[in-house]
Amino acid sequence: MNNPKPCEWKSNELSRGYIADYKAFNFVDGEGVRCSLYVSGCPFHCEGCYNKAAQSFKYGKPYTKELEDDILKDIGHESVQGLTLLGGEPFLNTATCLSVVKRIRATYGDTKDIWSWTGYTWDEMMQETTDKLELLSLIDVLVDGRFEQKLFDSNLAFRGSSNQRIIDVQKSLATKEVVLYQL
Repeated sequence: MNNPKPCEWKSNELSRGYIADYKAFNFVDGEGVRCSLYVSGCPFHCEGCYNKAAQSFKYGKPYTKELEDDILKDIGHESVQGLTLLGGEPFLNTATCLSVVKRIRATYGDTKDIWSWTGYTWDEMMQETTDKLELLSLIDVLVDGRFEQKLFDSNLAFRGSSNQRIIDVQKSLATKEVVLYQL
């Protein structure tokens, strides 16, 4: 597992604009019916990673405007609660993630929620680059922290290891301290 210094890993240097997958109308990547965008590339390399193939920034296929249009259409379905960003590492694919998230906010406002997983902890994220902080500011729920195999617990909701937290991003940004999301 890798532990970067603040601002060491930059999306504009690492990301290739690839996605590993897109899944519409699923029930596993957050609350409710969701659309999930799996971005490619993650240098954390957590032992026991469930999506090892997506660690490569060249895995999958290029993200396209056509796919983004499809995501916006799928998100608009009345049964869909929101979008989930995962991968790979969404915060090292900020150009892709910001593009779709900004369009969702412009089209649907806060009527659709946005979840994201990240290997960064909240404290690390608070020291990161402006693009990462901009993406964070548009997210509702963040599952933070690297997956730790020794802390794996299959009974945890929406996280793989007990060190990871499910954070209410907007409340946390407003209070400047971590506020856990209430499931």
